[in-house]
Amino acid sequence: MEDKYNQLHLERYSKELANLLCDRHFASHDTLNGPQLISFTPIKQVNLFVIKELLLKWHHEMANLRSPYFDYEHEEVKEALVNFMNVLSRKILMKRNAFEPLLQKAIYDTFLVVLAPVSTFEEKFLRIQEEITLPKLQENLKYIDIDKPLFAGFVDTLSPSSRDREYILSRFKLYVNANQELRMPLSRLVEQFNALLPITEEEIKEQAQPKTSPSFLDKPAAKPAPVAPVQEKDVVAPIHTAQREAAAPAAARPAMYKEEEDELEEAAANVRPTLNDNFRKAAPSSLADAHSNRKIDSLKNSISINQRFSFINELFDGDNLTYYQTIQTLDNFNDVNSATQYVTGTLAGKYDWSKKQDHVNKLLRLIERKFA
Repeated sequence: MEDKYNQLHLERYSKELANLLCDRHFASHDTLNGPQLISFTPIKQVNLFVIKELLLKWHHEMANLRSPYFDYEHEEVKEALVNFMNVLSRKILMKRNAFEPLLQKAIYDTFLVVLAPVSTFEEKFLRIQEEITLPKLQENLKYIDIDKPLFAGFVDTLSPSSRDREYILSRFKLYVNANQELRMPLSRLVEQFNALLPITEEEIKEQAQPKTSPSFLDKPAAKPAPVAPVQEKDVVAPIHTAQREAAAPAAARPAMYKEEEDELEEAAANVRPTLNDNFRKAAPSSLADAHSNRKIDSLKNSISINQRFSFINELFDGDNLTYYQTIQTLDNFNDVNSATQYVTGTLAGKYDWSKKQDHVNKLLRLIERKFA
């Protein structure tokens, strides 16, 4: 079983530690290079996760390198891109503003290896794969240091024909439950991080908290809503699916986006130029607005597929996991004011949504419908 944890405190700690470590390094260096990155922290898993995030950034950029004038699927082109990547991997050079967010996520994800191995496996092994193959799963093991025998042991049980994400994930859950002795105790990981910045197990583990600070892993207390299995399966598609949607020209996007754009234009009709004005609740001005205010049981089960892609791409820079965790958190709030404050007071500043008024306003309307 996975442990409950205080997600908000863990995020705060990761941000503080990343800031502290960056202060130390960039006080005497303008940039960070590859050799420095490999040993940036004494916790190897943190360094490996930063490298893995860089690899994802590379794949994202490669996904955007598509043109109607050139054949990027040609074998010679693919080989050239691989060679290009190998050269770049030896020429890593980052400034603080680019590196610090990667470090913060790597610290947070390192805790999740111990606290939530199933979620870690889903993100690090399954979501990043366009096509699941045994060699690709084995290749991801080189970015795992903590509890590597647990992950490696499970991958060894898979056959080359195991390619269904949901099937593999369900098997991994069973494998973790049957092999608890392979998991690192949280106390050992806390000891390693304590040498860098003090933290305790009690601060990490889920405490009796106000409803305004729910954990990502808490299950919603709302009434069960009907689930559409086929749609949900589409939603957890590989991250590059969402990224390609975001990179595609507007004219090439599916027709489903037209309905979304019409709704956003309608919502923007009375919007002021500032973000704060967009956060204000506007009274329905049409039958369509009144219909859009109909109560919903949960955000997770009420957001359409293309609307989810829109949120993922526009509000979370194509990061599926962050989107799902955020929606989980919002679903766990107990009242509209707390949920709205979390969006406007925390998320808007964290992800710089000052130029994303339409999308923020749409998310806030969904929150109002949930608590109507």
